[in-house]
Amino acid sequence: MVAAGRHGADGRAPVVVRLWDRVVATLRDRMRRVRAFGGLAAQAGLAAALAWFVAHELLHVSQPIFAPISAVSTLAASVGQRLRRTVELIIGVAVGVLIGDLLLLLIGTGWWQLVLIVVLAIVVALFLVGSAAVVVQAGATAVLIATLSPSIRDLEIPRFVDALVGGGLALLITTVLLPLNPLRVLNRAARPALDLLATQLDATAGALAERDADRARAARSELRQNKGQVQAFVEATQGAREASVLSPAHWRERHGPVSRYAQAAEPIDRAMRNSGTLIRRSVTLIEDGEPVPDALPGAVADLAEAVRLLKRQFAAAVEPNRAREQALRAVRAAGAAYREGVGFSGAVVVAQVRTTVSDLLVASGLTQAEANHLVRGIFGELEAPGVPRRD
Repeated sequence: MVAAGRHGADGRAPVVVRLWDRVVATLRDRMRRVRAFGGLAAQAGLAAALAWFVAHELLHVSQPIFAPISAVSTLAASVGQRLRRTVELIIGVAVGVLIGDLLLLLIGTGWWQLVLIVVLAIVVALFLVGSAAVVVQAGATAVLIATLSPSIRDLEIPRFVDALVGGGLALLITTVLLPLNPLRVLNRAARPALDLLATQLDATAGALAERDADRARAARSELRQNKGQVQAFVEATQGAREASVLSPAHWRERHGPVSRYAQAAEPIDRAMRNSGTLIRRSVTLIEDGEPVPDALPGAVADLAEAVRLLKRQFAAAVEPNRAREQALRAVRAAGAAYREGVGFSGAVVVAQVRTTVSDLLVASGLTQAEANHLVRGIFGELEAPGVPRRD
């Protein structure tokens, strides 16, 4: 009776359990997000307060509203785009002030003058830069100049001062007072992408060993969800470079682990795409009933372990020698599977193991030529399955 009451005769209880699990997972993800980006809130609060204090108390701007706004706007930009955002704020303000003042002098004020001023400011901003941030700032500044200048004298100078103070203090806080750790930024961004890749490669290895096409399809579907994670990693490389260049505390890291880690984003992206092909052909291999040599699932599992080792050694800021060795084990196993005998799709899987290993070796810091040379040497002879070798 207890079991029946818990699980329900109509099957509703399992639905409730799944719903509860989903709620818990969502809360866990959101708490992880707060922990990951909680530092941004502290930076934004400090930047807003300092911007207002400097503009109002030191530079005597009577209503420095835009200074804290520009500081928060700079910090809200993607990590790695904050210097650019500050420059865009200043350019946008400059365009808006120039166009607004010039047209007010020529055509005066009114509703149709406001239309013309805003349109022209945005068109000029698009022509000069084309950035959305510049366009927004130019249009907003033009509106302020056209509507407030007749009643507030010398509005242009405070607007410039606010942009400079807000953007400058935001950069000061993120690079000197509360600087980002570039290696931590990269680790935090790379971990989801690399974990996803390793997990789905492991699932594919299991699917090949058990001839389970459904499991391989599930791995393929999961890996297709990686676009956002890879993009976050690419953006993080920009942030790490910016932090290591602008922050004196991290200048020494510019040419060390941070540089190598940042350069790994592109080959890791390629490894993701090549692994997608590997998993897709694994599905076809199983569906078509092609032979699966014992070494083939092992090669894919070795590849998954190489991804995990690369993640751990990047995070520890050490030379990823163990990851390279593990990746080459995957190539050796793939070569053994190829010579044991594979079908058409199996040969594609073997080729994708080789290609993905080459990508991981490049991500580890080797050149493409070095990676290709190692892969060819470890793989061995490329003799066709079932064809005797010629003496």
